[in-house]
Formats: sequence, C-alpha cells, structure tokens
Amino acid sequence: MIEFFKHFLHEFELPLSNPVLIFSLILFIILLSPILLKKINIPGIIGLIISGVIIGPHGLNILAKNSAVDLFSTIGLLYIMFIAGLELDMNEFKANRNKSLLFGFFTFILPLSIGFPVCFYLLKYDFNASFLTASMFATHTLVAYPIVSKLGIAKNQAVAITVGGTILTDTAVLIILAVIMGSAQGSLNQAFWIKLGVSLAIFSAIMFLLIPRIAKWFFKKLESEKHAHYIFVLSVVFFAAFLAEVAGVEPIIGAFVAGLALNPLIPHSSALMNRIEFIGNSLFIPFFLISVGMLVDVSVILSGPMALIVAATLSVVAIFGKWIAAFFTQVVFKYSKTERQLIFGLSSAHAAATLAVILVGFKAKILDENILNGTIILILITCIVASFATEKAAKKIAICEEEISHENEGSDQILDEHILIPLAKTSAAASLLDFALLIKDKKSSNPVTLLTIVPNNDQAEKNILKYRKAVDKFVIQGSASEVKINTIARIDHNPASGIARTSKEIMSDIVIVGWPKKTGFLDKIFGENVDSIINNVDKSLFISRFQRNFIEDKRLVFICPPFSERGIGFQLLLQKICRLSQELSIPIVLYAEYKTHQTIQQIANNLRLNAKLGFKSVTEWDDFEAISDEIKPTDLIVFNLSRKGSVSYHSIFDRLPQKFEKFFNDNNIILVYPQDDRKISSMDAYEDFTATPLTKSLEAIEQIGRGLGSILKKG
Repeated sequence: MIEFFKHFLHEFELPLSNPVLIFSLILFIILLSPILLKKINIPGIIGLIISGVIIGPHGLNILAKNSAVDLFSTIGLLYIMFIAGLELDMNEFKANRNKSLLFGFFTFILPLSIGFPVCFYLLKYDFNASFLTASMFATHTLVAYPIVSKLGIAKNQAVAITVGGTILTDTAVLIILAVIMGSAQGSLNQAFWIKLGVSLAIFSAIMFLLIPRIAKWFFKKLESEKHAHYIFVLSVVFFAAFLAEVAGVEPIIGAFVAGLALNPLIPHSSALMNRIEFIGNSLFIPFFLISVGMLVDVSVILSGPMALIVAATLSVVAIFGKWIAAFFTQVVFKYSKTERQLIFGLSSAHAAATLAVILVGFKAKILDENILNGTIILILITCIVASFATEKAAKKIAICEEEISHENEGSDQILDEHILIPLAKTSAAASLLDFALLIKDKKSSNPVTLLTIVPNNDQAEKNILKYRKAVDKFVIQGSASEVKINTIARIDHNPASGIARTSKEIMSDIVIVGWPKKTGFLDKIFGENVDSIINNVDKSLFISRFQRNFIEDKRLVFICPPFSERGIGFQLLLQKICRLSQELSIPIVLYAEYKTHQTIQQIANNLRLNAKLGFKSVTEWDDFEAISDEIKPTDLIVFNLSRKGSVSYHSIFDRLPQKFEKFFNDNNIILVYPQDDRKISSMDAYEDFTATPLTKSLEAIEQIGRGLGSILKKG
C-alpha cells in the first residue's frame, strides 16, 4: 500500500511527466477556463493564455515547455492560419484585394516607422537590432480570429481585408528577417536573392497549381470516404508548412496558403468544414493559446528597471502602431468606428511571427535579453487587448447584421425556413441533400425534411420500412454538418399530390426535387411527370440535376428571363444564389436583359447581399442555341422560370428540360420555379366552376399534336 502511495505521489511531482496526466490537465483547462471567465465577461482566449502563465515553467511549474507541448503549439498556430485562409470569402477578397494591399501597407509601414526611431534613439540599440525590433511591431497573429469565427462575421469586409493584410505583412516581415540574418552572416549577395526568389516561385506553383488538382482528384475518387478527406486536408496543411520553411519563410505562411489553395474546394457549410473547425477550435487552437501563456515570465518585471522600461515601451509602441494603422484604414475606406475597432483588435495581437522574429534575433545575438523579456510581456498584453477589442466590436457587428437581416427578411422567415426534399430514388438523395445543406440558412431552427411517397398497394408497409432503412445514412450525413434531418414516408396514389400536401402540412419554403426521368408518349398526355409537381406545388421549387461534384464548378450562370424577377419568391431565390456562390467561392454571371440586370442589382443592394453580378446581355430568348454557345461544361446553371398564368411566363420554356439534356449534358443544372405569384381569388374554392378542365384538355391536345409531329418527323 505504501508503494502504491509513493508511486501515486511520484506521478504528481512537478513538472508533470506523465503524458496522460498532462493531456488530461490541458483538456480540463480548455474546458473550464472559458466557462469560468465567461461569468465575469472576460473572453475565453484570455483565460487560456492566463492559464498558460499559471501552469507554465515561469509560474507554478506544473508543466514544462517540452517537445510535446511545442508540437501541439505548432499545430495550433498552423491551424489558426489555415482556418483563416479557408474561411476567407474569396469573392469578397478578390473584390477588395486593393483594400487588403493598402491595409497591409499601413499596418506594416506605420508601426515600422514609429518603432525604429524609438528603438534607435530612445532605447539606444544599433541599426540591425532597432530595425529587427521595429519589424516585429509590424507583425500580428490572428489570435482573436476564433472570436470572429464563432460570432459568424468571418465574411465581413473588415475581417476580409484584415486577414488579407495579415498575410502580406507577416510575409514581408519574415522576408526582412531572412535579409537581416543574411546581412549579419555576411551572405547577403546575389545568390541569396536568386535562391529566395526561385524557392518562393516553386512553392507558389506547387500550392496554387499542383495541390488543387490533386485535392480535386482525391475528393472525386474517394467521395464516400469522408474521414479520409479530413486526413488529406491535414496532410496538405503540414506539408505546405514544411515547403514554406524550405522556401525560406515561416511555416505559418505555408498554412495560410494551404487554406487559400483549398478554399474553393471545401464549401463553408460542408461536413468537412465542420470537422476542421470543430477539432481546431476544441483542441489544437486552445493548446496554442495555453503555450503562448507558458512563454510569459512575469518575474522579468522585477529583474530591474531597464527590463520594465523596455517592456512598457515595446507594448505602447506595438499597440499605438496598430491603432494608427486601423485609424488610417477607417478614414480612407470610410468604415465605422466599430469596424475600425474590429480591424485593430484582429491586427493588434503579437504572438507567432513576433516570437519567431525575436527568438531568431536573440539566438543570432542581434538582440539582448531585455528585448526578449519585453517581447514576452508584450505578447501577453497585446493578446489581452486584442481579445477584448475584438469581442466587443464583433458582438456589435453581429447584432447589427442580424437586425439588418431581420428587417430585410423578417425574423419569423429566418427562424422558420423549411426545406423539403421528395425522393423518387435514394441514389440521388446524397447530392440533393448536399445542395440543401449549402443553401440552408444556419439560423433556421427547422430541419431538412426527406419525403418519400409510397404507392397504396399490398407492398406499401414493406416499402415504408425499406425507405426508412435507406435514409438512415442521410440522417448521419446531416448531423455531420450539425443540421437535423427529418424523414417522412406517405402513402398516396399520386406522388405530385402527396408532395403538395406534405409541403403545406410542414409549411416548407423550398422544395428540392431530382431531375425528371425521360417519359413516354402516354405519360406526357396524362401528365404523370414533373409538370404535375410544378402545377401542384406552390412553394419555391428547385428541380436539380447534379452530374458531378460541386468543386468542379467554376462559375454560377444565372439565367433570368424578362419579368421573372418580379415574383414574390424572387428575393428568396436571389439570397440562395448568392449564398451558393459564397459557399462554392465561384462568381455569378447573370444572363438577362439590361433592365432585368439593373432591377436584380438593386434588389441585391437592398438586401445587402454584397453580390458582384457579372452580366451577359440576352435579347433573343427564342434563340436558345445562342445562349448555350457561351456556357462552358464547368458552369453551374440556374434558370429562373415561371409557372403558367404568371406575368413572366413564356411558352418557349415549356420543353426546357429536353433542351437542357441536349445542350448541357455535362453541367450541374437547377431549374427554379419561385413561390407561385398567381393571384388566388375566392372563386378558387369552387374548382368545378373554373376553366381548369378545359385548359388541361387544350394542353393535352397540344401535347398530342407535338407527339404526333415528332413521330411523323422520325418517320
């Protein structure tokens, strides 16, 4: 028994050495510190950093800074940079790349310009030490980025230009570091510049030309192996970090570039993206924040006045330099004070690149201990300031964006959005569900409902059991994206009436159906095809055919005939189009008349969709071949149509599915019938007194004529 207690106490000797106990302690800190500090309105990030200070070698010495901690810390840092690149709205980034460049210039040159004279004239360091320390002020680490991501404003323009400016600034500073080190070692010659330029060119070619092709092939060939997708992504991230290091820059640059390279291939609402964010935010990133705290040595403040003076000076210059850069950015781009505070909060934290610069300079004996210790205190202070500033600003922006979306859409509509997917066969269900998860509003509390209509015969009960067994895997697919999937099986003689009835019962807003199968001559006469669904379902109807994975699409071609933008369901359709464009990181090209384009752009502006719509003028809608000539096999086609009786209905689009099968056999296609805008009068309750039977008869005669005409032509 005594031996047991000796062994037990030995395990708790400080610093802890048992890897299982260390990992358990870290997990408890990750779990409890944000929860406890939330009670006193302190960001969870600060709790993790302070926990690192307490348990670290300079605190209670519970945990030593060993290779295992360094490994997890490196993984967490690379993960932050990777997620920042992956979540970047590429359409927004491309549209605002000039703003990112200008912000990057401000946040690089202003702290550098302020920091150099302070270090050179006030702190009396030599040129190399002053310039290297001043370049450290220009760097920043996206420590507060998880706050922005959690509050759902990662696509805000202020966030986009800050993230873009971050990578430009850190790259410039790390290249300066390489230049100063080369100068200190006496190797700053022509060969140095040639080697750096060639290595960076090769690295860029691998990441932006080779890796996306390999990733696209991998995701396509192993589409069902979802766990393999995550392992592949991690492999790309760390391989990219290694390549960046070989190229002569820091690994964080490689991780960010990996995020940019994979960005178009991983939709932001996909199960894969959910896994990446969940594991990173739950484990790797908190581990990095704890390790940042473990670097802080509070005792350096007591080591003498010079250390305290240096730490205070560095901290003030670092914070002021980033604030003045955010202020200039606000003035130039006319941002609000809240957006300025968000830019300042995201860009004011110094951790990874700062530490890399200072440690390299210290090991090369360019910098002394006072700079090293002052930088470590600076890391703690700037991370705390950045977390408070970011959380305060991010909450204001999130509330403002939510209020605007409520004004535009109505809060009830957002919370009650309901998508119904009728399944004729479960083989097409996976792609239809993927599409539904991409366009679904994440604020909606309703599930996505899968429906099957079973014929009323002796096999009805067996067919229902068979269906329920088949759709179990789709419930799992939805849960991987944190979306609830509801399943309904109904017995009905007519699938169209069953779908229409169910859509009304569950009050669905959108109905997504698969592409109609080819019908025979008799089926066309008696209406047993998708026309029945179009005529009976008065919700926004998406008729979809997905021939290949979404990652292969390069453009979203939105075809919009005259007046089809006037329907009451068009706003919902435009929101979904823009959301799909964001998720897939592809541009929208509108095929329409000029007046239609102007109207749609105005609607997009009123809804604050920030949609940049390319435009192709179409004047002759009868000439379908002219439209088809400009569409490429890699285009995702969305055609906005109208039901018979509406103001924008055109009879020339009646045989559209057949034309699409002929001209766009390889494209992903979505035919959309927005919510029915036909006026419903009180007489509609008395169907016997309407002209519907006569209209149906005339349509049947017309179809018979077309069918006989096609038979005679073949003859």
